Amino acid sequence: MTRTPTVLAVVGSLREDSYTRTALRYVLQAAANAGAETHLLDLREYDLPVYDPNVDQQDDAENACRHVRDADAVALGTPVYHGSYSGALKNFHDYCGWDEYEDTTVGLLATAGGGSYGSTLEHMRSTVRGVHGWTLPHQVGIRNASDAFVAAPDAIDGRAFRDAALEERVETLGERLVEYAFIDEHCVQPTAADD
Repeated sequence: MTRTPTVLAVVGSLREDSYTRTALRYVLQAAANAGAETHLLDLREYDLPVYDPNVDQQDDAENACRHVRDADAVALGTPVYHGSYSGALKNFHDYCGWDEYEDTTVGLLATAGGGSYGSTLEHMRSTVRGVHGWTLPHQVGIRNASDAFVAAPDAIDGRAFRDAALEERVETLGERLVEYAFIDEHCVQPTAADD
């Protein structure tokens, strides 16, 4: 019997009219079309004070982290801020650890106001690796995000992708999150005889 994977998208933007949020909704739509149950974790909806390891997690932090723990695959999305990812995403990521990410498939998406997003994706990849997540090789960077979409009333958030190839790349991220959601079950663990 095939299990239905759960795919979560974490919006690392606090901007009300966020291009990151729109792009992640496209990721989730593609994941749903590929058979996943999907959820959006919008950090604007959570009260997450700056992480302090000496303070017990409050309800919002625990609830947000639980969504990551319960997901089979996670898409992390962020705007590019000063060549890296947003403080909102960093703060949320500080609350999370191995319990949330270990053996979880993670996809990365960055939206840039200009043309550079490479270092942002690499920083995200490094932090996911640090908590033992499985980062997909397929990742998405969106240059000049304000020009990447056109008004379309029937599209997600009233925005359609201007470039069909970029839309396909975003949708592929959603599909890969579903395809590799159970990656940890496909890994062969060495036995004593293999040592």
